[in-house]
Amino acid sequence: MIHPSYSELIQAINNNAEEDDNTMMLNSRYSLVLATSKRARQLIAGAEPLVKGAAGKKPLSVAIDEFYQGKVKIVADTHAEEEETPVPEAELSAEAETTAEEVSQEKDDTEE
Repeated sequence: MIHPSYSELIQAINNNAEEDDNTMMLNSRYSLVLATSKRARQLIAGAEPLVKGAAGKKPLSVAIDEFYQGKVKIVADTHAEEEETPVPEAELSAEAETTAEEVSQEKDDTEE
């Protein structure tokens, strides 16, 4: 059996969460898998393990230990939300007109 279990790990992460706006609460196994896999990739890329006894363990096992012991927190990504903001229509139409004019000028230049 895997220790800690999914439910124990989710409960430990939620108990270790701080009361600020940036720390996320987990509510599904999918969120847990995403968080631990992201931390495991960081460890593979050369990040230092934050728990003792990490030598000889696989990166995913180390990541799970870090979350279970509260050494790593899950923080909301505000940068992704900024990227999703829609561009106003006026800016889109102005860009489209400029692009159409540039394309027609390029065609004229190649025909000559």
